[in-house]
Amino acid sequence: MRRLTILSVGYKFAPVGPDAVGGSEQVLTAIDQALVRAGHRSIVVAMEGSRTAGELIAVPGPPPSEPILEPAVVLQRQRVQEAIEHAMGQNAIDLVHMHGLDFHEFRVPPGPPMLATLHLPPDWYPPGAFEMRRPQTWLNCVSDSEAGSTRACPHLLPPIPNGVPVGRLAATRVGQRDYALMLARVCPEKGLHLGLQAARAADVPLLIGGEIFPYPAHRRYFETEVAPLLDERWRYLGPLAFDRKRRLLAGARCLLIPSLVAETSSLVAMEAASCGTPVIAFRRGALPEVVEDGRTGFVVNDLDGMIDALGRIGTIDRALCRRVAAERFSLERMTGAYLARYAELTGHAVTLAA
Repeated sequence: MRRLTILSVGYKFAPVGPDAVGGSEQVLTAIDQALVRAGHRSIVVAMEGSRTAGELIAVPGPPPSEPILEPAVVLQRQRVQEAIEHAMGQNAIDLVHMHGLDFHEFRVPPGPPMLATLHLPPDWYPPGAFEMRRPQTWLNCVSDSEAGSTRACPHLLPPIPNGVPVGRLAATRVGQRDYALMLARVCPEKGLHLGLQAARAADVPLLIGGEIFPYPAHRRYFETEVAPLLDERWRYLGPLAFDRKRRLLAGARCLLIPSLVAETSSLVAMEAASCGTPVIAFRRGALPEVVEDGRTGFVVNDLDGMIDALGRIGTIDRALCRRVAAERFSLERMTGAYLARYAELTGHAVTLAA
């Protein structure tokens, strides 16, 4: 079996690692770990503060307190571009895997195949992102729903659904408590203010975990739409490391996902099911694919539906949630599919992850 060298490139403003908060960063981390376990060489370009199983090419980032404005965007793009060129100039790369929303902004030197995973809604990418002028460049989605809404493109490969560490999550056992939980980036499209409104209307305590990235619009959203609804029963906890996140998930009455965009997947809904915790989600994008309405939670159309579902969530069988997660959301299935795709695109048989 041939040993491959894979260059993975993360989003320019988000570190990767076991405690990463973003979905694309978590997927990249899982693939990096699977490559190393299987004996392949993994090289990762990502922001300083990242933790990888393979070799990290760390890109300096802006100070955490500095707002992310256009000059910082231009500088960070240049830093990542230089890191890609350095990695490809110093190593015999078999495949480049891009994970960021900004994948189309970079000039990846010709030679090895390039795969870009579309982790975010298709309409978030400019139309030019799907015009593959570079030879041997391919795209893939992370759900059937996303693939169905992506413009026709001869370079679009079948989707590879996301996965989570079901076993580690399912092993977490804590006493169930009465609070609901939201886990998301703090930004307008995640609808945290609606989750707070629903929990208040249902008189259910709510805990919120998530990072506020230093974009002015995100900070303004938290200050004007979220913070006024917080108090000792409805609390914002900040970003959560994996171990704390899984304990909070396992103890929660339910997870709320009041997203206002067409989600391409939902790692956190998969994580919740793995912990035996039902989910109440808006009917957006791939959320109805992940949350089985009436079995692992409820898929609702609006705020009133979420309020009503909070009163019925006790009817969901938590053991069934765990069984569904084990059947559908395996991390090994996802990483195995990516390694098989690498083999297909490079034309080589490769060792798959255990």
